[in-house]
Amino acid sequence: MRMLKSVLYIVALPVLLLVIWYLATAFGEKNFFVPTPTLLAETFVDTWTWDRMTRDVFPSLTRLLFGIAGSILIGIVAGLLIGSIRWLRALLEPTLEFFRAIPPTVLIPVLMLLIGIGDDMKVAVIIFGAVWPILLNTIEGVRAMDEVLSDTTRTYGIGGVNRVRYLILPSAAPQIMAGIRQSLSIALILMVISEMFAASSGLGFTIVQFQRSFAIPEMWSGIVLLGIIGVVMSFIFQLVERLVLRWYHGLREIENAA
Repeated sequence: MRMLKSVLYIVALPVLLLVIWYLATAFGEKNFFVPTPTLLAETFVDTWTWDRMTRDVFPSLTRLLFGIAGSILIGIVAGLLIGSIRWLRALLEPTLEFFRAIPPTVLIPVLMLLIGIGDDMKVAVIIFGAVWPILLNTIEGVRAMDEVLSDTTRTYGIGGVNRVRYLILPSAAPQIMAGIRQSLSIALILMVISEMFAASSGLGFTIVQFQRSFAIPEMWSGIVLLGIIGVVMSFIFQLVERLVLRWYHGLREIENAA
Protein backbone atom coordinates (compact mmCIF):
# COMPACT_ATOMS: atom_id res chain seq x y z
CA MET A 1 0.00 0.00 0.00
CA ARG A 2 2.83 2.37 0.89
CA MET A 3 4.63 1.60 -2.38
CA LEU A 4 1.42 2.18 -4.38
CA LYS A 5 0.99 5.53 -2.65
CA SER A 6 4.58 6.50 -3.52
CA VAL A 7 4.05 5.55 -7.19
CA LEU A 8 0.86 7.62 -7.29
CA TYR A 9 2.72 10.64 -5.93
CA ILE A 10 5.36 10.23 -8.66
CA VAL A 11 3.03 9.81 -11.66
CA ALA A 12 0.04 11.97 -10.63
CA LEU A 13 1.38 15.37 -11.72
CA PRO A 14 2.96 14.18 -15.02
CA VAL A 15 -0.32 12.44 -15.96
CA LEU A 16 -2.33 15.57 -15.09
CA LEU A 17 -0.01 17.73 -17.23
CA LEU A 18 -0.32 15.28 -20.14
CA VAL A 19 -4.12 15.40 -19.93
CA ILE A 20 -4.10 19.23 -19.92
CA TRP A 21 -1.67 19.24 -22.86
CA TYR A 22 -3.84 16.75 -24.81
CA LEU A 23 -7.04 18.72 -24.20
CA ALA A 24 -5.39 22.03 -25.12
CA THR A 25 -4.00 20.69 -28.42
CA ALA A 26 -7.12 18.63 -29.29
CA PHE A 27 -9.77 21.30 -28.71
CA GLY A 28 -7.79 24.55 -28.72
CA GLU A 29 -6.25 26.50 -31.59
CA LYS A 30 -3.65 24.52 -33.57
CA ASN A 31 -0.08 25.72 -33.14
CA PHE A 32 2.73 24.62 -35.48
CA PHE A 33 5.29 24.99 -32.70
CA VAL A 34 3.43 22.83 -30.15
CA PRO A 35 2.84 19.21 -31.28
CA THR A 36 0.17 16.98 -29.81
CA PRO A 37 1.26 14.36 -27.24
CA THR A 38 0.43 11.58 -29.71
CA LEU A 39 2.54 13.13 -32.49
CA LEU A 40 5.39 13.74 -30.07
CA ALA A 41 5.32 10.12 -28.84
CA GLU A 42 5.39 8.79 -32.43
CA THR A 43 8.19 11.20 -33.37
CA PHE A 44 10.19 10.22 -30.27
CA VAL A 45 10.10 6.53 -31.24
CA ASP A 46 10.99 7.29 -34.89
CA THR A 47 13.76 9.78 -34.08
CA TRP A 48 15.73 8.22 -31.26
CA THR A 49 16.67 4.98 -32.95
CA TRP A 50 19.68 2.88 -31.93
CA ASP A 51 21.75 4.47 -34.71
CA ARG A 52 21.06 8.00 -33.42
CA MET A 53 21.60 6.88 -29.84
CA THR A 54 25.10 5.62 -30.66
CA ARG A 55 25.88 8.69 -32.78
CA ASP A 56 24.52 11.47 -30.53
CA VAL A 57 23.24 10.31 -27.14
CA PHE A 58 25.99 7.97 -25.91
CA PRO A 59 28.84 10.42 -26.76
CA SER A 60 26.94 13.13 -24.84
CA LEU A 61 26.45 10.85 -21.83
CA THR A 62 30.14 9.89 -21.92
CA ARG A 63 31.16 13.57 -21.80
CA LEU A 64 28.64 14.14 -19.03
CA LEU A 65 29.98 11.25 -16.92
CA PHE A 66 33.60 12.37 -17.34
CA GLY A 67 32.61 15.94 -16.47
CA ILE A 68 30.72 14.87 -13.33
CA ALA A 69 33.52 12.50 -12.25
CA GLY A 70 36.12 15.25 -12.72
CA SER A 71 33.99 17.74 -10.79
CA ILE A 72 33.51 15.34 -7.88
CA LEU A 73 37.20 14.43 -7.72
CA ILE A 74 38.49 18.01 -7.93
CA GLY A 75 35.74 19.42 -5.69
CA ILE A 76 36.23 16.91 -2.86
CA VAL A 77 40.05 16.85 -2.88
CA ALA A 78 40.39 20.64 -3.13
CA GLY A 79 37.54 21.15 -0.63
CA LEU A 80 39.19 18.88 1.96
CA LEU A 81 42.50 20.71 1.61
CA ILE A 82 41.03 24.23 1.67
CA GLY A 83 38.60 23.41 4.48
CA SER A 84 41.28 21.78 6.65
CA ILE A 85 44.05 24.37 6.29
CA ARG A 86 43.05 27.80 7.59
CA TRP A 87 45.83 29.84 5.92
CA LEU A 88 45.15 28.13 2.57
CA ARG A 89 41.46 29.03 2.86
CA ALA A 90 42.33 32.67 3.60
CA LEU A 91 44.73 32.71 0.64
CA LEU A 92 42.41 31.14 -1.94
CA GLU A 93 38.97 32.42 -0.95
CA PRO A 94 39.10 35.75 -2.91
CA THR A 95 40.49 33.98 -6.01
CA LEU A 96 37.82 31.27 -5.83
CA GLU A 97 35.08 33.90 -5.57
CA PHE A 98 36.52 35.57 -8.70
CA PHE A 99 36.47 32.38 -10.77
CA ARG A 100 33.08 31.31 -9.39
CA ALA A 101 31.54 34.54 -10.66
CA ILE A 102 32.60 33.80 -14.26
CA PRO A 103 29.80 32.06 -16.22
CA PRO A 104 31.19 28.82 -17.74
CA THR A 105 29.56 29.59 -21.10
CA VAL A 106 31.76 32.71 -21.43
CA LEU A 107 34.83 30.47 -21.32
CA ILE A 108 33.74 28.31 -24.27
CA PRO A 109 35.38 30.54 -26.94
CA VAL A 110 38.54 30.77 -24.81
CA LEU A 111 38.69 27.01 -24.27
CA MET A 112 38.08 26.44 -27.99
CA LEU A 113 41.22 28.47 -28.71
CA LEU A 114 43.30 26.86 -25.96
CA ILE A 115 42.39 23.16 -26.19
CA GLY A 116 40.46 22.88 -29.45
CA ILE A 117 36.88 21.91 -30.22
CA GLY A 118 37.05 18.24 -29.23
CA ASP A 119 35.62 16.38 -26.27
CA ASP A 120 38.27 17.87 -23.97
CA MET A 121 36.75 21.32 -24.34
CA LYS A 122 33.23 20.09 -23.59
CA VAL A 123 34.35 18.12 -20.52
CA ALA A 124 36.37 21.14 -19.30
CA VAL A 125 33.27 23.37 -19.56
CA ILE A 126 31.21 20.87 -17.56
CA ILE A 127 33.89 20.58 -14.87
CA PHE A 128 34.35 24.34 -14.57
CA GLY A 129 30.64 24.90 -13.99
CA ALA A 130 29.77 21.83 -11.92
CA VAL A 131 32.74 21.85 -9.54
CA TRP A 132 31.67 24.89 -7.48
CA PRO A 133 28.72 23.42 -5.53
CA ILE A 134 30.82 20.38 -4.57
CA LEU A 135 33.89 22.45 -3.67
CA LEU A 136 32.04 25.01 -1.55
CA ASN A 137 29.87 22.42 0.20
CA THR A 138 32.93 20.32 1.00
CA ILE A 139 34.72 23.35 2.47
CA GLU A 140 31.68 24.19 4.62
CA GLY A 141 31.27 20.55 5.63
CA VAL A 142 34.87 20.39 6.85
CA ARG A 143 34.57 23.72 8.64
CA ALA A 144 31.38 22.60 10.41
CA MET A 145 33.05 19.49 11.79
CA ASP A 146 32.33 18.71 15.46
CA GLU A 147 35.14 20.30 17.51
CA VAL A 148 34.80 17.72 20.29
CA LEU A 149 35.29 14.85 17.86
CA SER A 150 38.18 16.69 16.23
CA ASP A 151 39.92 17.22 19.57
CA THR A 152 39.25 13.61 20.58
CA THR A 153 40.86 12.17 17.45
CA ARG A 154 43.82 14.51 17.93
CA THR A 155 44.17 13.38 21.54
CA TYR A 156 44.23 9.73 20.50
CA GLY A 157 46.86 10.51 17.86
CA ILE A 158 44.65 9.77 14.87
CA GLY A 159 45.99 11.77 11.97
CA GLY A 160 46.80 11.68 8.28
CA VAL A 161 44.74 9.41 6.06
CA ASN A 162 42.88 7.83 8.99
CA ARG A 163 41.69 11.25 10.19
CA VAL A 164 40.38 12.05 6.73
CA ARG A 165 38.74 8.62 6.32
CA TYR A 166 37.14 8.21 9.74
CA LEU A 167 36.41 11.79 10.79
CA ILE A 168 36.52 14.45 8.10
CA LEU A 169 34.84 12.62 5.21
CA PRO A 170 31.95 11.17 7.28
CA SER A 171 31.36 14.57 8.93
CA ALA A 172 31.33 16.44 5.62
CA ALA A 173 29.53 13.72 3.62
CA PRO A 174 25.95 15.12 3.93
CA GLN A 175 27.05 18.50 2.58
CA ILE A 176 29.24 16.91 -0.09
CA MET A 177 26.25 14.90 -1.35
CA ALA A 178 24.12 18.06 -1.35
CA GLY A 179 26.76 19.72 -3.52
CA ILE A 180 26.86 16.76 -5.91
CA ARG A 181 23.06 16.90 -6.25
CA GLN A 182 23.25 20.57 -7.29
CA SER A 183 26.13 19.93 -9.70
CA LEU A 184 24.25 17.18 -11.62
CA SER A 185 21.70 19.58 -13.11
CA ILE A 186 24.42 22.16 -13.85
CA ALA A 187 26.49 19.49 -15.61
CA LEU A 188 23.52 18.45 -17.76
CA ILE A 189 22.84 22.06 -18.80
CA LEU A 190 26.50 22.69 -19.64
CA MET A 191 26.71 19.44 -21.60
CA VAL A 192 23.95 20.69 -23.91
CA ILE A 193 25.38 24.23 -24.20
CA SER A 194 28.93 23.04 -24.92
CA GLU A 195 27.61 20.87 -27.77
CA MET A 196 25.93 23.85 -29.41
CA PHE A 197 29.34 25.32 -30.32
CA ALA A 198 31.56 23.84 -33.03
CA ALA A 199 30.16 20.32 -32.58
CA SER A 200 29.16 17.69 -35.12
CA SER A 201 27.39 15.28 -32.77
CA GLY A 202 25.68 15.19 -29.41
CA LEU A 203 22.28 16.00 -27.98
CA GLY A 204 22.80 19.77 -27.96
CA PHE A 205 24.00 19.77 -31.57
CA THR A 206 21.08 17.58 -32.70
CA ILE A 207 18.41 19.67 -30.97
CA VAL A 208 19.79 22.87 -32.55
CA GLN A 209 19.83 21.18 -35.98
CA PHE A 210 16.18 20.19 -35.55
CA GLN A 211 15.28 23.76 -34.54
CA ARG A 212 17.12 25.31 -37.51
CA SER A 213 15.40 22.94 -39.98
CA PHE A 214 11.96 23.58 -38.39
CA ALA A 215 11.65 19.91 -37.38
CA ILE A 216 9.58 21.00 -34.39
CA PRO A 217 8.30 17.59 -33.11
CA GLU A 218 11.85 16.19 -33.40
CA MET A 219 13.18 19.19 -31.46
CA TRP A 220 10.61 18.62 -28.70
CA SER A 221 11.50 14.92 -28.62
CA GLY A 222 15.13 15.87 -27.90
CA ILE A 223 14.00 18.10 -25.04
CA VAL A 224 11.88 15.25 -23.64
CA LEU A 225 14.91 12.94 -23.85
CA LEU A 226 16.96 15.45 -21.85
CA GLY A 227 14.23 15.49 -19.20
CA ILE A 228 14.24 11.69 -19.04
CA ILE A 229 18.03 11.67 -18.63
CA GLY A 230 17.68 14.19 -15.80
CA VAL A 231 15.07 12.05 -14.02
CA VAL A 232 17.19 8.89 -14.38
CA MET A 233 20.23 10.75 -13.02
CA SER A 234 18.17 11.93 -10.06
CA PHE A 235 16.96 8.40 -9.22
CA ILE A 236 20.48 6.97 -9.51
CA PHE A 237 21.81 9.74 -7.27
CA GLN A 238 19.12 9.02 -4.64
CA LEU A 239 20.11 5.35 -4.60
CA VAL A 240 23.80 6.21 -4.22
CA GLU A 241 23.02 8.80 -1.54
CA ARG A 242 20.95 6.27 0.42
CA LEU A 243 23.90 3.87 0.29
CA VAL A 244 26.60 6.40 1.19
CA LEU A 245 24.59 8.21 3.89
CA ARG A 246 22.68 5.26 5.33
CA TRP A 247 24.10 6.05 8.80
CA TYR A 248 22.99 9.68 8.47
CA HIS A 249 19.44 8.85 7.35
CA GLY A 250 19.17 6.26 10.16
CA LEU A 251 20.21 8.91 12.67
CA ARG A 252 17.64 11.35 11.28
CA GLU A 253 14.86 8.74 11.51
CA ILE A 254 15.76 8.05 15.15
CA GLU A 255 15.77 11.79 15.95
CA ASN A 256 12.41 12.30 14.24
CA ALA A 257 10.88 9.32 16.05
CA ALA A 258 12.07 10.58 19.45
